[in-house]
Amino acid sequence: MTIRWYPGHMDKAIEKIAEAIRRTDVVIEVLDARLPSSSSNHLLEKVRRHKPCIKILNKNDLADPIVTKAWVRNFEAEAGVKALPLSAKQLSDAKKLIKLCQQIVPHRGKPGWPLRVMVCGIPNVGKSTLINTLAGRSMAKVGDKPAITTCAQQIDLRNGIVLSDTPGVLWPVMDDQVGAYRLAASGAIGSGAFDVATVGLFAAEYMLRRYPEALALRYRLEELPEDPHALLEAVGRRLGCLMAGGAIDHNRAAEAFLRELRAGKVGRISFEEPEQVVADTEAHPAGDSPQEPTPLTTPMRLKPHKQ
Repeated sequence: MTIRWYPGHMDKAIEKIAEAIRRTDVVIEVLDARLPSSSSNHLLEKVRRHKPCIKILNKNDLADPIVTKAWVRNFEAEAGVKALPLSAKQLSDAKKLIKLCQQIVPHRGKPGWPLRVMVCGIPNVGKSTLINTLAGRSMAKVGDKPAITTCAQQIDLRNGIVLSDTPGVLWPVMDDQVGAYRLAASGAIGSGAFDVATVGLFAAEYMLRRYPEALALRYRLEELPEDPHALLEAVGRRLGCLMAGGAIDHNRAAEAFLRELRAGKVGRISFEEPEQVVADTEAHPAGDSPQEPTPLTTPMRLKPHKQ
């Protein structure tokens, strides 16, 4: 299954950002801390014009903290880039971001010389939530579906900083299909653009490899299933995703499993690590979709879960 999702209003967004960056002092790119590379608009690097950039690793409370630290080191190895993990809903975190902006461009933020900050990011990474927290009031539309913001606006924070909000942007052609599957699993892509059962299997295979203990704990499994198909069967039974006669409704099971991952009910997880992204890029040429999940070589036996 190849995922293609590109709402029509986004085709001009990069052009608008490139034009606005000329009048910008600091670029803030909001990313999902669970998949910082896949949730990044890589075209932004081409239009940033060497302006200072702060990579916000939002939804930090849902991400694996050890992996997030690795991403911070990875990003800050780039010239002119700072990385800041946070939760966009937390005012204390927003204040840290304001302080960092002021440190990066100390000569602005004075009367007549406002510090001009652009906030950008792909849909559903929390960009609008961050703007509202920074402004202290509802300035940008927020929703649980992607592509809520569709027009730009400027917001005076009345502290010497002027924010420029931009529409959420996603690259025109999703050549990185592994990244596209991660985006779909995280909820950043509209559900009409992919087959939920296929993405559920993709997420199940990854969780079996990367976070088996978390799966065992959440679903009270003494022995993990051999493959992602069997895992979704087990999850479906635990969550009551049954049809008449007791058979598993595989679509409902996949939907329920993805909801649990997105809500952090399986624990703090990250869908990708810096080294893994490089390996996946080399393993999957542009446009290739991930292969159908294959069974693990041996079942993973775990210690009985304590009730």
